[in-house]
Amino acid sequence: MVRPSASPSGRRGTPARGPGRAGAPGRRQGPAAGGPTPGRSGDGQGKRRKKFRPGTRALMEIRKYQKSTSLLIRKLPFSRLVREVCQDVGGLDLRWQAYAIMALQEAAEAFLVGLLEDANLCALHAKRVTLMPRDIQLARRIRGPEKGFAAT
Repeated sequence: MVRPSASPSGRRGTPARGPGRAGAPGRRQGPAAGGPTPGRSGDGQGKRRKKFRPGTRALMEIRKYQKSTSLLIRKLPFSRLVREVCQDVGGLDLRWQAYAIMALQEAAEAFLVGLLEDANLCALHAKRVTLMPRDIQLARRIRGPEKGFAAT
């Protein structure tokens, strides 16, 4: 005896699906069709990732990095950059203590974060949310000449 179904799709307790969508009558299901595999659970195919509204993910990242005290630039590439600049300027292959490079990296990141904060304020003042090179240039110009940095 066949029980009457509650939905036109032929399955009980599920809403009817329109034509052209996955699960429509006449379409194949299973691994060959790209659908969920029956009987296998825990493979993650049936779960959908949460879709965040535009800007939400960026705000989450901002909060994450503001909470952390770790350095944002990788240590080895920064160390190579410092050694390369030192060799170009001085012409000598100097040795560096790890704490000296770490201190330089802390100062560089603090400088960049402050500059980007000021540039973000410039962008907001212009009623924009997108940071542009002219915002960074304006922020540097307003800050004035800094000791040890060439004005470009």
